[in-house]
Parts: sequence; C-alpha cells; structure tokens
Amino acid sequence: MPVVVVESPAKAKTINKYLGPDYTVLASYGHVRDLPAKDGSVDPDDQFAMTWEVGTDSRKHVKAIADALKDDNALILATDPDREGEAISWHLQEALTKRRSIKKDTAVSRVTFNAITKDAVAEAMRNPREVDMPLVEAYLARRALDYLVGFNLSPVLWRKLPGAKSAGRVQSVCLRLIVEREMEIEAFKPVEYWSIKALFETPRSQSYEARLVKLAGNKLDKMDIRNATQAELAVQAITSRALSIQSVEAKPANRNPSAPFMTSTLQQEASRKFGMGARQTMSAAQRLYEAGYITYMRTDGIDMAPEAVMAARDAIKDRYGAEYVPDSPRMYKNKAKNAQEAHECIRPTDMTRDAKTLKLTDDDQRKLYDLIWKRTISCQMAAARLERTTVEIGSDDGQVGLRATGQVVLFDGFMRVYEEGRDDVADEDERRLPQVMQGEPAVFAKASLADQFTKATGEVQVTEGAKIGKEAILSENEAVLALQHHTQPPPRYTEATLVKRMEELGIGRPSTYASIVTTIQDREYVRKDKNRLIPEEKGRIVTIFLLNFFRQYVGYEFTANLEEQLDDVSAGDRDYKDLLGRFWRDFSAAIGETSELRISEVLDKLDKALAPQLYPPREDGSDPRICPKCGTGQLHLKTSRTGGFVGCGNYPECRYTRPLNGDTDDSGDRVLGEDNGDEISLKKGRFGPYVQRGEITEDNKKPQRASLPRGWSAEDMDLEKALVLLSLPREIGQHPDGGLITANFGRFGPYLHHKAPDEEKGIYANLKDPADVFEIGMNRAVELLAEKRANPGGRGRAAAKPLRELGEHPESGGPVNVMDGRYGPYVKWEKVNATLPKGIEPADVTMEMAVQLIAEKAAKRGTRKKAPAKKKATKKAATD
Repeated sequence: MPVVVVESPAKAKTINKYLGPDYTVLASYGHVRDLPAKDGSVDPDDQFAMTWEVGTDSRKHVKAIADALKDDNALILATDPDREGEAISWHLQEALTKRRSIKKDTAVSRVTFNAITKDAVAEAMRNPREVDMPLVEAYLARRALDYLVGFNLSPVLWRKLPGAKSAGRVQSVCLRLIVEREMEIEAFKPVEYWSIKALFETPRSQSYEARLVKLAGNKLDKMDIRNATQAELAVQAITSRALSIQSVEAKPANRNPSAPFMTSTLQQEASRKFGMGARQTMSAAQRLYEAGYITYMRTDGIDMAPEAVMAARDAIKDRYGAEYVPDSPRMYKNKAKNAQEAHECIRPTDMTRDAKTLKLTDDDQRKLYDLIWKRTISCQMAAARLERTTVEIGSDDGQVGLRATGQVVLFDGFMRVYEEGRDDVADEDERRLPQVMQGEPAVFAKASLADQFTKATGEVQVTEGAKIGKEAILSENEAVLALQHHTQPPPRYTEATLVKRMEELGIGRPSTYASIVTTIQDREYVRKDKNRLIPEEKGRIVTIFLLNFFRQYVGYEFTANLEEQLDDVSAGDRDYKDLLGRFWRDFSAAIGETSELRISEVLDKLDKALAPQLYPPREDGSDPRICPKCGTGQLHLKTSRTGGFVGCGNYPECRYTRPLNGDTDDSGDRVLGEDNGDEISLKKGRFGPYVQRGEITEDNKKPQRASLPRGWSAEDMDLEKALVLLSLPREIGQHPDGGLITANFGRFGPYLHHKAPDEEKGIYANLKDPADVFEIGMNRAVELLAEKRANPGGRGRAAAKPLRELGEHPESGGPVNVMDGRYGPYVKWEKVNATLPKGIEPADVTMEMAVQLIAEKAAKRGTRKKAPAKKKATKKAATD
C-alpha cells in the first residue's frame, strides 16, 4: 500500500476515510527537522550551509513512516498546500533518504488539495508532482534569515539591555508598530471643539434630529466651534430665528457585499465580532479544515472556484429566493502577492451546510464556521438597495443652516445574511427620517434633546438653567443642545487592526501573522488589556535600541522589500543564497559595530533619543531632568531585568524611580497619611506598586513594606487600605490543636500559615481569592489546613473535580478529563498529565486534541526512560 504522509493525526484520519484500505496514511506531526538552537547551525562562510536535526519527538514519527515504506516502496507527500507544507515534505524526503528508507527505485510524489473532501483528495491523487524547490528555497531563505537575525542580534540585546529576551526579523518590526503608536498617544494633545444639534417635530408629531452645518452665513467645519462661549452663541443663533425646510433630497444607493475571507480578514473579523485573538482564530480554523468543513485557511487569495460560486448561488436561491441572486456571479480579484500563497479564499466546502446543520460542539469552531459560511454566501448575493435622504434646514436670512440625514433600506440583499464589522465608530447617520416637505416650517420639538441624548449615552445630566456643567449647553426650550468634544488620540492596536496594518505595509505573510503577534506577547514585550495591545517597558526599550543601532532592519520599507524578494525566490526568479549574502554582508557589519559599544554608551544614546518623552517641560519651568525627590540629582534612563525605567543619578542616596511612561511632575510616590508618627506612603517600584511605613534612614535601612495584591489598584489606595496591608500577616486565631493561624500574601499569592507546637516549620495552604486573606474565618481556615496536612504535596486529598469530562479514551479506554492544576489546566488520562498549550482554553479542548496531547506526553516520558540505557550501551561499546 502506498504510504501517504500528512501533518496531523486528525487530517490523517479524515483522508484515510476517503482513500480507503489501499493506502497507509500517517502523520508527521508538523515539521520533523529544525535548525539546532545553537550557534553555527547556519554557516555564512560555507554558502549558508544549514545543519538540520530530527527533533526528539519527531524521531518516532519518522521511524513509523520508514517502517511503513518497508512494506510498500511508494511515498506520497500530502502536506499543506503552502510554503511550510512544501518544506515539511522536503524535510521528510531528506530525512528518509538519509535513513536509506527512500531508495533509488522508491516512487516519491507530492500532492496538494485546498480542501479535505473526497473529491478534492481524489483529484489531487490523480495529479501528483515533485516537491516544488523554489518554494522550499523560499522557506530556507526565511529560516536562515530568522536564524541569523535571532542568533546574532539577541546576544547583543542580552549584553547591552539587561532584561531584553530576544529580537526577530519580523517580530521586532511588529513591536515597533505598537511602541510607536503608544508614543503617538502619549504625545497627543487633545483639542476642544463643540457640536450643535437640534430636535425638530413634523406636523405629524414625528421627531428628527439635525446638526448645525452653517453659521453666520459660513459653512462650518467639524472643529470650527472651539469653546463654550462660541457654542452658546451658536445655540442662541439657532433659537432666535424662524427656520424652514429648504430642500429634501432622496438619492438611491447600492451597497455591495465584502469579498470572501482570506487569512488576514478572517483574523480581523473574528477579533471584531468575537474578540478572538489571531492564534485562537487560526487554531479553530485549522480544526475546521482538518475536519473537511472549510478550505485551506492560510491564504492571500480572495478568488473562489467556479464550482463553489455556482454552489453558493444555488444555496442562496434555495434559502432566500431568486431575487437575492445577482444576474451574474460576483468575481473577486486575487490579491495574492506570490504563487505559494495564491490559494482559493477561505470558504465552506459544502455551501448547503450552515453552522446549525453541522452541529459543532466546540464554541470557537461553531462561531468561526458560522462567520465563514455567512461571509461566503453573502459575497455572492445581490447588492442592498438603499435610499439616502438629506434634509436642509435654514433661516430666511441665510445665517443659520442645519442638516438631517438618514436612510431607508429598500431591499436588504446580502445584508439579510451578513454585514462586515468595523474597527471604529462610523460617522454615517443611518437613522430613518420621517416624511418632511420642502417649504414647511421647521418646528422645535417639545421633548428635551438632552433627555434623549442622556438615554442614549448616559453622558449628560439636565440641571436648572441654560448650562449643563462644562460638557453641554442646552437652550431654554431644551430642543437645541451643544455638546463638548475633544479630539481623541489614535487608538491602540488590537490584534485585528495590527494584522491589518502589517498587511498594508507588506510585512509578514498569512502563515506568520498569528505566530508574530503571539511571540511578542510571550516575550512580555507587549501585554493585552481589554483586547488592546500595550507595550511593556522592556518592549519599548528594545524598540528604541533597534531604531538607534539597527534602524534599517526594523524599517517598514526594508522589511516589505525583503518580503518581496523572498516572494521572488518562491517564484523561481531570484537565487536565495545571493539574497542571503547581500543581507549578511551589511547585517554582520552592523552587529560588529554595536558589539564594541559599552552599556553606558548605549544607555546615553537611548536616553538622548527618548528625552522628549522621558523629560517633557514642567509647568513651573524647572529643569525636567532634576530629580523631584532629592532636588539635586539628574534623572537618567536605567535598565533592569524587568525593562527600562527612569532613576536618580544620586542612587543609592536617592532611590527615586518611575516607569518610562510615568508622570514626570510626580515621582509616582504618594503620601497617604500618618500612623503613630510614621509616614505611610504609596510608592512605585520596579516590580509594581507597594506601600511603605517610614523612610529609609541609617537606623532604618529596611522599612516595613507590602506589595499591592493582584486586583488592587494604586489609584484607589488610601491610608486605611495601606494600614491593612502593613498589618499583615492577619491573625485569624488559635488552632484547636494549638498555634496561631495567620493569613498573608506571598510570592505565589494569598495563603494560610499554621505552626503546631510539635511542628518545626508549620504548614502553608494556598487561598484562591485574595479577599480571603482579610475575610476567611476560623472554621474554613482549619478545614483548609487539615486538607493540606493530609496531603502535603498536594496529592491524595479528595479527588479534584474535573473542569470537563471528555469521555472514554477512544483507543485504550479510561476517562479523559480536563483538570485545573497549580500551573494551569491540563488533560488527565490514567497516570498521564498533559499541560494544555498556551492560548488553549479548557472549553476548547476536544477528545481528538486531548488524545494527541496524551500521546505526545506519553512518548516524551518513554523517551526519557530509555535515555540512560542508550548511554550505557554506548559506553559499553566504547569499552569493548
């Protein structure tokens, strides 16, 4: 039987079902070879020769394929239809040839399919080819570039910037985007402006809203009304004049559907609609693809196969009627940048099956499939027909003009199924207007516009008089309202908008977006808060360092040009070793120059580059670099294991520090009050905020301190809360067996402690909720300590309840459960505990995924057991 190799066991299972018993389908479990993580794996002095090794976990998979080839001398490489898939096939062929499992007469072929369906697999088997070497060479070039940058630039970072972890060719450019956006936000100066709205009522008692667009005979731009005085005059100008409807214009308009999904747009839309990160989206899409539900999910293409277009049109006609099918099929232009990514769009393999029909149990898969199905169906539907109406209202003297806009949907078309999400609030007013006639008077409504606005936004409170605080001005008849606004800084990136920006700049490719965004978070250069990406201080310092010493290599244009050159390699139009040679010549020179610099020189240069952000002018005109605490020391940029910070040059006499983005007019320290003659203060340290009793003196070099527990905000701290923290450990009471029970916060979170009279060190029991430190009572404390004493190592207590019960192991039997462990959730089967990969939630785990994790964990354990025996045998052979 011919041996067919794919990447994953899930894919192998599906394809085996289609091919039948005449084929042996095995999984490679991804890449089988990689560059060893050590210097010299890519040798620039030897034509960029690359040393590969088969991974420990991959050896058994390669052996299984080699063993299968003993029974049948035919190998079919059926890995994914992209550059990475081509590379996996090449690695397999090379590794098996090295093992002599592939012989001169072994038939080796490569097949690809864009969807895992019976027809697609059968068609691929009828059209085998050889491994595409230009695609492989593009992979080799990217892998060599990433290695050369990582293994040469990262050591420079370690030496010059303590706390910096590493740098990457594309990741560093992605990080630069986030850091520069944060610096834009910090430098942003808001500008005040006002808008004026009026509420009118038709003779038929229907209300509509209009905005001021003309004042004193002049057209108003968005920010022409700059302050409350001008706003109040504008309100008076409107209310003191008789107004009438000067024109009513209705225009027909069409709205066309969005193109079908490619990788980047799928990630963006999943983020907008569901808050799913790039990695989470691609993980769910991968499982849908392997199950045969969607086409390949890493693509720059938006074109759709003709048969898929016709299937979509048939499905639309059956579900929604012939009027929803356009006269001719919609054709979308392929935006693929190179051949290797020029796959079809991401679409369902069967247009008749929606999410309800599939009955998917996994929440992420169900939501994502529903999104893909709706987008695909809608892209072939008729346009929506709208009527947009504009009503112009003005005074007879031409001094005042207002405009009301709205629209009516005459035919919903594709909007019946799907509308694309938006990253920002739309300015277009899509409300429906009542019927108004040209020439009739525009009468102010009896209802209060402020009341209406308050119900919609919760931002305005009506009070006595004509003015409402500093945020709004209301006319006496309450039908005209002036609202204060301030220009807003550019928003922080979400994963969706970051991917969109990278795509616009030509940085990265579909297969890399998720890993790039994930990597900069894993390295703690960036954190995600409320779905927004915020640079950490170490990420900011690394970016500024690279911009000052390796600017070319974190340049947007340089990186995009390099991507285009790599695309040329994949198309067979450029030699990859020539590309590597030109890159290495300049890059190695830049590395050599920077390696000679002392840390102090690097910090001085960064300090100078960051000066506008670190030391902005102070309101009192004093030197912004003078330490606000001691008044004599100069502030300087410093680094630590956790990143950069600003510190006083008089250290250790003055211990003033603040974060890079801190308030320069304040140390970040705050006196909360006094207690028994001691000053109680809140301070910001390198490891977070803390409270302190007294100051550091010769007699008191280590004043009492307490870090703020997780969930406590520095802004909300007061004297009472600080004294509670400083009073810790809290004494709960005497244990029935003797000894005091206390509660406190430690390195690993909140805990209980009790030392019985006959114990040397006592026992510690973790608490789940920080509030328990202050609230837990004696009964519960004694119970938790008893459980801990019965199981000092955490074993043997009453069996923990599973987070999820997945059922019986399909091959070996026995329950498979998802458990909650000290270091995070894990899958448990018999004595095998397999930690869930980062980013995978317990709710997302399927039995198929669990079985794979268990198999991999069991294989690792087996390898470790055999290792000593192998060494012993080698030693014996050497002795002989």
